[in-house]
Amino acid sequence: MRLFSLMFLLASGVVQGAEFGVLQADKSSIAFVSRQMNVPVEGAFRKFTAQMVIDPARPEAGRAQIEIDLASIDAGSVEANDEVKGKSWFNVREFPKASFSSTSVRPLGGGRFETSGRMSIKGRALEVRAPFTLRQEKDVLVVDGSFPLKRLDYGIGSGVWGDTSVVADEVQVRFHFVLTPTRK
Repeated sequence: MRLFSLMFLLASGVVQGAEFGVLQADKSSIAFVSRQMNVPVEGAFRKFTAQMVIDPARPEAGRAQIEIDLASIDAGSVEANDEVKGKSWFNVREFPKASFSSTSVRPLGGGRFETSGRMSIKGRALEVRAPFTLRQEKDVLVVDGSFPLKRLDYGIGSGVWGDTSVVADEVQVRFHFVLTPTRK
């Protein structure tokens, strides 16, 4: 009976006990929702890299290093994109990249986890926590999560844009990563 079970697992294509770490960029995303005058505004970053290693059998040993090309922002229109790339917002000329580097992962129960690490934007590095889920689908691992980011903590949106009645301070960041096994 054990031999039959083993053959079934191998034939099913499910990767057991493997580390996942090859990002499928075309299937992955980093998006956000901000609020302007209390109206949700959705956007995304189109270019980013992620070096991640996650073993579904030991997710607490996982690690991640993510780098976002801030000039790749899609805030919904050419005018909005130009505005948020400017000095009052991301100042992409001086600070072209944002990054996240994980320091730990802990289980929350029910298939949920939380990573902690340093988020660096515009020369400011702050500790963040991001809850996420893992879902294995055949030969890929799907990582989904979100976390709130206080934009003013990073100096994002100065001058008239610093008024939180116009643009809310809290921005919800959402991530969706699709990973395939790391080949050794």
